[in-house]
Amino acid sequence: MPDYGWIFKMALRDFRKNISRLLLFVSSMVVGIAALVAISSFGENLTQDIDNQAKELLGADLVLENNQPLGDQPVDSIAIQDASEVNFASMVAYPKTGASRLTQVRALEGAFPFYGILETIPVEAESDFRTGGKKALVERALLAQFNAQVGDQIKVGEVLFTVVGELQQVPGQTGITATVAPAVYIPMEYLEETGLVQYGSRVNYNRYYKFVDETNVDELIKPFEDQWEIDRVDADTVEDQKRSTGRSFENLSNFLSLVAFIALLLGCVGVASAVNVFVKEKLASVAVLRCLGVSSRDVLLIYLAEIIIMGLIGAILGSFLGTLLQFILPAVFSDFLPVEVSFGISWLSVGFGLITGLFVSVLFALLPLLKVRNVSPMATLRPETADSTMFKDPLRWMVIIGILAFIFGFSFYLLNQWDMALGFTGFVIFAFGILWGIGQLIMWAVRRFLPISFEYTLRQSLANLYRPNNQTVSLIATIGLGTAMISTLFFLQNQLLQEARFADKEDQPNMLMFDIQTAQLDEVRSKIESRDLPIMQEVAIVTMQLNEINGIDKLENEEMPDEENYRRGLYNREFRVTYRDTLIDSETLVEGELIPVGARGDSIFVSFSKSYAEGNGLKIGDEIEFNVQGRPIKTFIGSFRDVKFNQVSTNFLVLFPTGVLEQAPKFHVLITKTKTDREAADVQAEIVRLFPNISIINLGTIVATLEEILGKISFVIQFMAFFSIATGILVLISSLIISKYQRMRESILLRTLGASSAIVSKINTLEYFFLGSLASLSGIILSFLATWLLSEFLFNIPFRGAWLEALFLYLAITSLTIVLGWLNGRKIINQPPMEILRGN
Repeated sequence: MPDYGWIFKMALRDFRKNISRLLLFVSSMVVGIAALVAISSFGENLTQDIDNQAKELLGADLVLENNQPLGDQPVDSIAIQDASEVNFASMVAYPKTGASRLTQVRALEGAFPFYGILETIPVEAESDFRTGGKKALVERALLAQFNAQVGDQIKVGEVLFTVVGELQQVPGQTGITATVAPAVYIPMEYLEETGLVQYGSRVNYNRYYKFVDETNVDELIKPFEDQWEIDRVDADTVEDQKRSTGRSFENLSNFLSLVAFIALLLGCVGVASAVNVFVKEKLASVAVLRCLGVSSRDVLLIYLAEIIIMGLIGAILGSFLGTLLQFILPAVFSDFLPVEVSFGISWLSVGFGLITGLFVSVLFALLPLLKVRNVSPMATLRPETADSTMFKDPLRWMVIIGILAFIFGFSFYLLNQWDMALGFTGFVIFAFGILWGIGQLIMWAVRRFLPISFEYTLRQSLANLYRPNNQTVSLIATIGLGTAMISTLFFLQNQLLQEARFADKEDQPNMLMFDIQTAQLDEVRSKIESRDLPIMQEVAIVTMQLNEINGIDKLENEEMPDEENYRRGLYNREFRVTYRDTLIDSETLVEGELIPVGARGDSIFVSFSKSYAEGNGLKIGDEIEFNVQGRPIKTFIGSFRDVKFNQVSTNFLVLFPTGVLEQAPKFHVLITKTKTDREAADVQAEIVRLFPNISIINLGTIVATLEEILGKISFVIQFMAFFSIATGILVLISSLIISKYQRMRESILLRTLGASSAIVSKINTLEYFFLGSLASLSGIILSFLATWLLSEFLFNIPFRGAWLEALFLYLAITSLTIVLGWLNGRKIINQPPMEILRGN
């Protein structure tokens, strides 16, 4: 039986002697633990706040929604309060300047929201709005774009409204939502007067209800759900809101936790690397202990006890820092959150951080620590026998299996899906494998091909990359992965923005006009042609719904087993289709054929988007019955098309042949291209002034909005990537300081042999230049690969590298490595060798 008291006493004695160096070991994992604790605490507080504020998010106890007027409902007589809203996308103009913008118009009647308020500036604007008159509440993003203020007038359709308040917060709405579609609230009594609700307008009708306290709304509405299902009425309760919002932000929390987990894994690699150097320096001491009769097991336990003390200190520091850090996160994610997040210490998260930190520090430290078992007493005379390769040690393989099991188990705990956890584990193995391989390849290449003819300082600095106690592989793995994360972000952002700037391309349109009524079509067309602008596409659009699939209607589909029924969304959605017998540039026929009317008797054959059809279990030959404004039309799927929805074009999920829908009620879309942004603004102002019901999408504005959204998303991802970069920097600092003792002996030897301070300084600077360059370039190469894969297989866009950002990252990380290396070695360089030897 080992003497645990003696082992612990020896561990404390050695720990006190090496405390400054051992604390460097844990510094690299502190940031990862801090990130995990902060995000875990933030997620727990967010979940509680979503539960507590669910009524404020919904604004009512029950919301009914449909794209047709709701009429009388069975809950009308049960509710103690109700309110109505009609919302739709439409142009809003600012008469002072003629500027216009596509917005979300909300016509409101009643005291909604029943829970929470419409936050406005000034505060009394909400009550002023409800007193009647042509008054509007306008989202602050829209006022900022118009350079307007409270008291100005805006034009909604045919009606001028006075802006009585600036909307700051709307129940359930986030900052991102406001950026995409800023809201304008107007009184319901003036909706008809605006003239905006016409055929083809995509209109949503909402009814809000408040019931007496303690009412179980979910139980109350159960008798009415079947009829609402038939009528395609969507019903949302507070519990539904809790579930949907909770699911959304659970996914966000899991993603953030995975990013923090990557930072922790980087720190763990740093711990393993640091312990590896520590063990190498302790091999002589271990050999002495073996000569004194201490068993290899007891030696291992002594250093393991030190690691446990070290891991506990690191976990405590990380948990404390994470608890402080959670106070910053609500501000970082404010544009993405629909609730006010409270602050509070989550002891569960703190305990989670302590246990995780202690566990991973021991697990990753064991990999190099197990080498001490193989040190024999003979190592005092023959040091080369003190080391052993991993391939000869089954226990070290077991530790590696344990590390992989931990990564998979932790990611499964976060994602709760084994396939995603397996994919994440595979990504970690792949990324570390690539970076480890690059590091090994570099060391092999330098050792194998380093020319003897190189200048001495250059040859010496390159040789340091593969000499004992080198940090090449660990720095490339940690700094490289941190660099890869943030550079992939830059590259993807550049890719998406370059693809989005279709307004600058010669062959791409930049203005779409829709909701054009048939009676308005000729005049709108003439206005465009009078400005010598091309009409690039003119398309008629018919709205319809789906009645049956292969003879199965909505109710029959609900009663079928889950593995046999069709997705509910097929029956609930409103299809907007067009008709033609040819394909356009953004479409490719991939299966079947376009069959004109009459080619096969009286049957009508339609074409579906391949991805949409296959995603919903539809096949070639399936019978589809559509409901076109009350008239059933039986069709068959004749073909599948590959539709590039990311191109600026009139793309449709369903395409009818000509000769079927010409007489159906429809509206029209015109697509054109202006030469300048000023011309686009002039065309938009003229069309909106003459035809307020027509909505116009100016793709230049869309690009600006997209840039703003990507900027906000980028900030969040950069903030999270900071944890990985910070971890990598800490690993860099600790690795350089730890290797300082090895470099000290080499520098003393060089100085003793007559090398000047300038030569030693040049060797060190070049070595750190190579380390920084190799680490940053490895990460950038990995990010190029990741960006290409994402561009090719996820976004389906051509690959473009963000070369400027890559150069900036390379220079920044390389410079940081050189500066840290110089600061680390200046004491050695600037003092005489004998003084350093006496100090040691």
